[in-house]
Amino acid sequence: MKLLVTGGAGYIGSHAVQRLVRDGHEVTVVDSLVTGHRAAVDPSATLHELDLRDTPALTELMLATQPDAVLHFAALSIVGESVQQPLRYWDNNVGGAISLLSAMAAGGVERLIFSSTCSTYGEPERMPIREDAPQAPINTYGRTKLAVEGLIQDHAAARPGFSYAMLRYFNVAGCDRSGRLGEDHRPETHLVPIVLQAAAGLRDGVAIFGTDYDTPDGTCVRDYLHVDDLVAAHVCALERLRPGRGDALNLGVGRGYSVRELLAVAKRVTGVDFPVTEAPRRSGDVPVLYADPSRALVRLGWAPECSDLETILSSAWRWHQAHPEGYA
Repeated sequence: MKLLVTGGAGYIGSHAVQRLVRDGHEVTVVDSLVTGHRAAVDPSATLHELDLRDTPALTELMLATQPDAVLHFAALSIVGESVQQPLRYWDNNVGGAISLLSAMAAGGVERLIFSSTCSTYGEPERMPIREDAPQAPINTYGRTKLAVEGLIQDHAAARPGFSYAMLRYFNVAGCDRSGRLGEDHRPETHLVPIVLQAAAGLRDGVAIFGTDYDTPDGTCVRDYLHVDDLVAAHVCALERLRPGRGDALNLGVGRGYSVRELLAVAKRVTGVDFPVTEAPRRSGDVPVLYADPSRALVRLGWAPECSDLETILSSAWRWHQAHPEGYA
């Protein structure tokens, strides 16, 4: 297939592009490179440095490349920053999605995979989280993603042949197991790379924010999914798109690991006893978040294969050791 991937120079998008190219697809990448990395884009893909909100340029590209489907990863995604800069997030995430759907409509492209998030659920009362749980996001990032979900559903309702899958991520972690791709955010806010930077001596240590939660060891519990497993789910979703049908699916492993559990595995994998300090809770942190992935398992025929903590951390550790300064 001919595929257009937005945000294909980012962490998850670049992993998806590599897999799609490997599977024999013709891939066009659209990325502004504001947060993405040119070096992360598979050399067999064609990169267009383009702001998604530039609807005329995006429409021209859509007409020129005539993709069979779009995989939409592009978004600003730092939760704290979204609260501090809400207008920027609404403009980029929702404005970019409006522009993308407009360009797709002009180009007659009727298939979409959307990178959504468990942040749309806010603070769920029940675990594990099912797709029918109330969606009540508690931050701007989550609200923009939920708005885009609604936008896609409205667009599909007006176009009977349109098909889509909205994939709600939990905690994506790890690096490409072949070693070519990694995780490099500026600034880095994700726990796994922060922990590994501490192990590599690039940070003074790791802080645990909150040790008095109602969890087995007092620290937050999260559902970690290896990025390779996440990409595999996208491939399955793409293959199962059917005209006039849409779906929303949680992608996770169906169990949670605490911060202390992750730190213990990280020390074992790296062989480094890096410093760990305890700090007060952060506003907005939910004690426990993990998915019920049963719908994805049934409808996609997909299941995680490499999402144990040891594989997640060892794959990331190999890349961070080889790239101590990231893609720079």
